[in-house]
Amino acid sequence: WASLVFVLKTDGYFSNLCFTLNVTDSSNSTGQEDCGDQDEAFSIVFTIAAFMNNFMTLPNGYIFDRFGTTYTRLIAIFIYTGGTLMIAFSSPEFAVLLYPALSLLSIGGILFLITNIQIGNLYGSRRSTVITLYNGAFDSSSSIFLLVKILHEYGVTLKSMFLFFSGCSILHILRTFFLLPKSHIPFPVPKDYSYGVTCGKSSSFTLINRDEGQQQKPNSSPVGEEEEENTEEQNSMSINQKDPEESGRSLLNKEMDVLKLQSKAKEEPVESFKSCVFSSLFLWQIAWLSIMQLRHYLYIGTLNPFLNHLAHNDSKKVSTFTNAFAFTQLCGVLCAPWNGIILDRHKHKKKKDKESQEKDTLADVHATILSLAITVTQCVLFSLCAAIPVLEIQYASFILQVINRSFLYGGNAAFLSIAFPPCHFGKLYGVVMSLSAIVSLLQYPCLALIKGPLKEDPLYVNIALIIFMMLSYGHPINVYLYCRKQRNSGRNAGRSSPHANMLHNQEKGSEVGDSTV
Repeated sequence: WASLVFVLKTDGYFSNLCFTLNVTDSSNSTGQEDCGDQDEAFSIVFTIAAFMNNFMTLPNGYIFDRFGTTYTRLIAIFIYTGGTLMIAFSSPEFAVLLYPALSLLSIGGILFLITNIQIGNLYGSRRSTVITLYNGAFDSSSSIFLLVKILHEYGVTLKSMFLFFSGCSILHILRTFFLLPKSHIPFPVPKDYSYGVTCGKSSSFTLINRDEGQQQKPNSSPVGEEEEENTEEQNSMSINQKDPEESGRSLLNKEMDVLKLQSKAKEEPVESFKSCVFSSLFLWQIAWLSIMQLRHYLYIGTLNPFLNHLAHNDSKKVSTFTNAFAFTQLCGVLCAPWNGIILDRHKHKKKKDKESQEKDTLADVHATILSLAITVTQCVLFSLCAAIPVLEIQYASFILQVINRSFLYGGNAAFLSIAFPPCHFGKLYGVVMSLSAIVSLLQYPCLALIKGPLKEDPLYVNIALIIFMMLSYGHPINVYLYCRKQRNSGRNAGRSSPHANMLHNQEKGSEVGDSTV
């Protein structure tokens, strides 16, 4: 965003809001330009776009859950292309087009992210790593504006660049129809589930779930099983190849086993959407995301005027630090998988006996505790560096900001996919982002407070945010207490909690392949 603001200021967007101050000293009288209103206009554009990016995730999540991947991505392509075309045909005289253009750009982008998160289902035990990788790539996409800034300095116009971005929508259309399913990617993924033009189809016979109208491979062992299980399956296949009659009987038995498992799974209750929303895990997740997101939005939205203040309006220094900030955003895609590795660390443990399986059903949720705590600690360190009014210290702020941002959004998506039923993911993701968007609107009164009573000194606001941020440590503490409670209840009276039953059902679903073999 800071790179795009630099380009827009160079082209004269909202320049009519600047005015000249006559400064008289002992020797002469000079004119000093005051562009505070221009900075405020850009801050409002960013605030609205950031709000729409999150708030519209709720209806977007419902659309994805209800209509599937293809329809959702087509809507995203239409919205995204509309935003890029508006920027392409905007001008200093029609700077007001930036308000809807940036909002459309952010809404379209978050729709693409929602449909891409499900790709993590294809990678079994590396699921969280892939989910965080996609979130990191989403964060790193803002570095494209660094390329826009560099090309603009070499004479390429803003219009030609955004027309090119509009044309790139053809790639999104091709990927939508040829590389993604029409509905959703299931989890756990059936063994012969193909990804591509024939995504969702198996190389052999399929079972049709008449209630849901979906196809499911009878041997639905998830991707990422241990080599020992694969060896047993290969041995079984070699035996069946020697005796076709025995192979036919084995295939029929597998079909009957899966039908029994499917009918049994239907009888087991799935946690309702309402119970998910009002659970302590979900409410703490909203608070955890909202507090840290407010810190990031306030920093990004005020970065350009903040750098101008620290550099004493030296445009060369501001340009250098703006490039450094944009360059660090590229590292988001590299930092995000670190969080996924932390989240996936329990999934490599093979379950050896039935007694340990009951304990391992909450292992994935328990694995999020370290990730949640690390993310809060990163944000506190980032806020401390951002509060120091020294220009060179901002290099450290840039690094901590991109690491924490990638952990924040990747961890948010991974936690929701782990702790709650997959059928509610889109809606829950939308509720979290929408409510956090409302909290993010507090950045505007914070800006007014800094500009007015605090006289451009953000120190007290930064201190208040750091203290407020300490509340986020309540989320990992709550997850720890929840997991301990579920383990104790599992030992004494079985699993009675809706969350625990849901997690137990997911665990059993991942073992369908073993049962059929």
